[in-house]
This record gives sequence, structure tokens and C-alpha cells, in this order.
Amino acid sequence: MNHSDPSESRQSLETALQRIRTGAEQPLCDWIRGHLFEHVLPFWEKHAMDPHGGILTCIDDTGAVQSIEKWLWSQWRAVWVYSRLYNTLDRDPKWVAYAQQIAEFCLKHGWLEEEQGWALLLSQEGDVLRRHESIYTDGFAVYGLAELYRATGDVKYRDWAVRTTDAALEKLAKPYDTVPHFPYAIPPGTKPHGLPMIWSLTLADLGTILDEPKYLAEAKRLSKTIYRDHYKASDDRIIEFVNADGSDYSAPEGAVTVPGHAIEDMWFQWHVFEQTDWGDAPREETLRLILRHMDLGWDEQYGGILLAIDRHGRKDVGWGFSESKLWWPQTEALYATLLGGFETGDPAYFDWYEKLWRLCLDAYVDWENGEWRQKLQRDLSPITEVIALPVKDPFHLPRALMLQIELLESRQSKQ
Repeated sequence: MNHSDPSESRQSLETALQRIRTGAEQPLCDWIRGHLFEHVLPFWEKHAMDPHGGILTCIDDTGAVQSIEKWLWSQWRAVWVYSRLYNTLDRDPKWVAYAQQIAEFCLKHGWLEEEQGWALLLSQEGDVLRRHESIYTDGFAVYGLAELYRATGDVKYRDWAVRTTDAALEKLAKPYDTVPHFPYAIPPGTKPHGLPMIWSLTLADLGTILDEPKYLAEAKRLSKTIYRDHYKASDDRIIEFVNADGSDYSAPEGAVTVPGHAIEDMWFQWHVFEQTDWGDAPREETLRLILRHMDLGWDEQYGGILLAIDRHGRKDVGWGFSESKLWWPQTEALYATLLGGFETGDPAYFDWYEKLWRLCLDAYVDWENGEWRQKLQRDLSPITEVIALPVKDPFHLPRALMLQIELLESRQSKQ
């Protein structure tokens, strides 16, 4: 099947989507594998690998390089992708070789002893251009290093993952509004949903790979704060910013829901439940919240998940580019809805899953250049402005495709 032919690829996927409801996972698994290995990954091999080390991610949707600077946020996420490819889908040694060369570039140039964290931005050759400005970069470093340790068994990667984690946990023990948090400003006296979200998953993965109870316990603790503080039962939604004690923060920032973030986090938390000893974990509620935020975020006029919405329906949303349709919420929702459908059997999840795939085929898949278009306006026309970071990451899309394949193959192995 030709994944560069829109009509052929679309028809093949439509057939596979119909068969998934009858319990036949193989056609869908085959289609997604083909899309990942024939359409998405070749884009990065063709345009992004840098002989100086690391990977070029300041590129546009055609693959044209816009800048040779290297955001470690993106470098470490690519380490995770290539390590995971090797660990779960394809034992071709080139994947782990890519992961190692990116990681070695970061290890050689990116650690800042004074700040006990990773630089945000390096030159092509590795000079530090921006110092430690984001604990999210540290989280992605741990995420990638743990998966790379799993792939290689090299204790160096384990030790760097532990060193980064322990330093980050010291920062996270302080008020969140004092933690380096680029690119998202934290209003004074508040705490953001993003920190417990990212670090609960990162710590659960690290704790599982290292068999380290203290990291698993911290993952569970952070996970619980999401349901305790950021989920608001009165509105049945997750709010991005709350006061330090979990109470409501003032609008507009205190009224923001980022539907894709909430959906992504719900599958994060499902993975946390699977890896920790949280016996009374809110499993049903977590899966239900996937559907709830699909309903909240979906734009009935044009289709797609809006980036951000206001708790009270006001137009003054306290989040930049709130009406945009970025690629990552759609990709995260694909995995989340497939997971929810298999876990519950509720056809509503599969309805959303099909709806999402049809939208993505029409609006996001770049049949000419490979990969997907990353930034669209509300009406699904292109965006050229920078949103958050000036990068095109090899992360959300390949990860979502990989996790769908893993899920489909795990179900087949149980049959």
C-alpha cells in the first residue's frame, strides 16, 4: 500500500477502521506501521540528522532548515522516540544509534553544573546560547535517558537520568512559580497543570525501568495532585492554573482548559496507574474525562480540537493562539480514544477515533513532503507564526503512532 497516495491510503485506513470494531486489529496495525515507517520517519532521516551531532528541528513542514540552533527540549524528546522505536517496534540498530548520537551531543554540551539542570538552547556545535530556563527540558531528558538506558543497558544513561531527576525533585519541592518554566509563564502564587502531568509520567517510567520505589511513589503523589487540585468537579474539566493550595485562581489564566493537554494527561495517568501500586486509582473517571474533553474541545464548525478554551465560555482566553488547531492535540487524542475504546468497549471512543483520523487525513497529513503539518488556524489554514518554540518536533506524532501500534500488538498477543 502506497502511503504517499492520498486516495489509496485513505481507503485502506477506512477499511481498517471499520474492521477494528469487529475485533480485527491487524489491518489497522499494519496501516499505522506503514504510515510511521514509510511516511513519518523518512522525513526526519532525510532532513534532520546533523553530522555536528544532535538533530535539526528548526525546520518547516517542507523540511527546509530555518535555524541550525538546537533546543534541548526537542533533542531529548527525539532520544525517547528513537530509543522507543528500537525497544518496542523495530530492532534495527540504526534507531538506537540515532538516539545515542543525539544523547551524546546533549551530554557533552548541555549540562549546567551551576544550575543543576540542562541548557535550553545550544548552537549547532554545542555552545550554550540559553541556560537552564525550563524544568520541562529536564523532564524530557529523563524521559529520553531512561528509554535509552532500557535500549542499551549503558549505566551512564541511567546515572544521568537519576542525576537529572534528583536535581529536578529538589526544584519541584519549592513553590512552582519559582521553578524555571519556559515557555509558559506561571502567574505568581499559582501552580500549573503541566508540571505534575509531565513529571508523574516521567517518574513512573523511570521508576519502572530502574525498579526504584521512591520514583514510583513520587509519581503517584504528583498524579494525585492533578485530580485533587486541577480537576474541577463543578465544571467537570481540568484547569491549567490554580492557586498554590488548589483553589481557583482568577480569570483569565485561572479559567483556562487546554483540551488536548487534558486528554494527553489522561492517558499519561493511565500509564501511571499501570506502573504504580495505586490500588484505588480513578480509572473509570480518567477514561471518562477523555470523552469529556473531546466534547469540550471539538470545534463543530471546522472540526479539530481547539488549543484552549475558557471555563465560562468567554472569548478572552488566557492562553496564546487559543483558537489554533495544532497537530499535537489531535495526535494525543488518537492514542487516548483508541485506549479508551479498548478499555471500555464503549463505541463513543471509536466514533471519536474515526472522526479524528478523517480530520487528520484531510488537514494534517502532508502527502507531498511527508510527516504532518504542525500548525493550523481555526479554519484549518496554515499558521506561520512561532507558537511556544520555533521547532518541528519528531515527538508527538511518532509517539502517538508508536503507542497505537504497541496497543494494537499487545491486544493481538493476548488473543
